[in-house]
Amino acid sequence: MDSLSPASTLPQPPATPKADIGERELVVMMASLMALNALAIDAMLPAFPRMVKGLALIDANHIQYVISVFLAGTGIGALFHGPLSDRFGRKPVLVWAVLASALFSFACSLSTSFEMLLTMRFLHGLAAAAASVLVASIIRDKFEGDAMAKRMSTIFLVFMIVPIIAPTLGEFVLLFAGWRTIFDVMAFMCIAAALWTIRRLPETLKPENVIPIQIKPLTKAWRTVIVHRGAAGYMLGAGIVQGALFGFLNSSQQAFDKVFGAAEFFTTGFAIVAMGIAVSNFTNARIVERFGARRVSQAALLMFIALGLMQLAAAFFAPTSMPLFLLFLTANMAMIGFIGSNFSSIAMSPFGAVAGAASSFQTFTKTVLGALIGALIGQQFDGSVVPIASGFVLCGLVALALVLWGEKGQLFTRPGTTIRVPHAPRS
Repeated sequence: MDSLSPASTLPQPPATPKADIGERELVVMMASLMALNALAIDAMLPAFPRMVKGLALIDANHIQYVISVFLAGTGIGALFHGPLSDRFGRKPVLVWAVLASALFSFACSLSTSFEMLLTMRFLHGLAAAAASVLVASIIRDKFEGDAMAKRMSTIFLVFMIVPIIAPTLGEFVLLFAGWRTIFDVMAFMCIAAALWTIRRLPETLKPENVIPIQIKPLTKAWRTVIVHRGAAGYMLGAGIVQGALFGFLNSSQQAFDKVFGAAEFFTTGFAIVAMGIAVSNFTNARIVERFGARRVSQAALLMFIALGLMQLAAAFFAPTSMPLFLLFLTANMAMIGFIGSNFSSIAMSPFGAVAGAASSFQTFTKTVLGALIGALIGQQFDGSVVPIASGFVLCGLVALALVLWGEKGQLFTRPGTTIRVPHAPRS
């Protein structure tokens, strides 16, 4: 085998008869792989009170780090899985990463201390990053242009169901077992996904598209992303807004339990909030070509700030009103749905020549930045929803400032679709 052929040095999954996977099965498989990451976050939320007790934590807010370190791991992992798959092939990198996710999830269930649990969660995140990074690469290998966009839209439509049902799955497990069993269940799901991938997924990277791992071109590509003013503004803005989302995610269970005294309503309330993002993503796919990504996302950002101010007012004047909390929060989650995907698309548009490296770096930046801000917001939980609402307002204002900086003070423009980057490095 040629030294630059896919998976020339990486250990191979067991050989299986060659069969071209059907399109429907491929879409379901990719959505399932992405779902593993959502389950690794959202399924844990109902178990927080038991974990605080079982791990003997003095400060209940510290349990939120179980989410934050996983998110940080997925952000950092995004830097590596893309280049590895470009060199060794999509399938072997994906299979070994999913199996590693299973291993670290099992290790989480066996953790004897909070520090060990956080370490295993971080390592789990590093491995789990492969799913989100490689799904797009595999679909890109199989389809192009509008055909790729159509399949990715279908994958995200399937994937959006997961945050709605994941806490319910975690709560169901808790009916019959302890919180450690949730990690065991996730590990078995990873093993099942890995076996399915080994059996049915063909290698999609063509030998002529193999790219050697070279540090210099990668760092030049990352530098291009950083110094491009418009792209950097939207990249950082997306990470800041994501931080507000993670801030809610970290303290969501505590809010329903401690503020509203409705711990038993948490899974239902979380599903209602998650539906806000699902509906907005579904709607965005149908309006963005008509109105433009900038107009849609910038209008959503302004509404995000306005809704955050209303939510902050409600937190002061009606602090225990769960209907108001759910109303404003669900509306704000919908705005995040419009902001996130469009900001990411705008930030990526200048980098066609180095799309893989740019995407990995932007994913790293947005996720790690969001995880840090989300952890900061979550740790401010004081028995009220004021920190959550304040996080929405402050994150929205900072994101708006970044967008204004990136756009040189102009909003609601609709530039041409072709954007060139001076002196972009060649891969």
